Amino acid sequence: MSPPTSRAARRAATAQRILSAAQAEFGEHGLDATTVRAIAARAGVDPSLVIQHYGTKNDLFAVATRLEGDAGDGDVAEHLFDVLDVRLGELPPETRALVRSMLTAPEAAASMKAFLDERVANLTRAAIGEDAELRAALTVSSILGLTIARHFLSLDALAEISDDQVENVLRPWVTAALGPERR
Repeated sequence: MSPPTSRAARRAATAQRILSAAQAEFGEHGLDATTVRAIAARAGVDPSLVIQHYGTKNDLFAVATRLEGDAGDGDVAEHLFDVLDVRLGELPPETRALVRSMLTAPEAAASMKAFLDERVANLTRAAIGEDAELRAALTVSSILGLTIARHFLSLDALAEISDDQVENVLRPWVTAALGPERR
């Protein structure tokens, strides 16, 4: 593929390189230990371009860790299975960066809380029963715990999960938030 030729295309390509480099750096080192110089070096640009494109390191962190996602109008159980598949596989760089930084950087904690609160609200709307919100919060928290234990702590029991274990143990566990009528 040939390099971008227009000024706008080159600028967009540089911004994307910086963003990808930032996600990798934040994912490996967290917000506090990542420097603008390290991001710039990884992106192959001058540090001034990082600031020019994204402002401060904290502004770049906010963009680099923005989590998207919505269950939509589809099958909630299938959405939860998709989430489980993502959390068991290689984490997206924005997720890795946010999880690594959420306990040490208030910006990351606020971002993660907002994202998880939204996930709980969405799951609560799809669940049945008086305790739907609690079950939704427990499921969302458990998936976060699974993510941390597997990808950051490398918990032995979660290192090699078979397809049978996913089907027979993890899927029923994840869908418990839906209530017995919805599973």
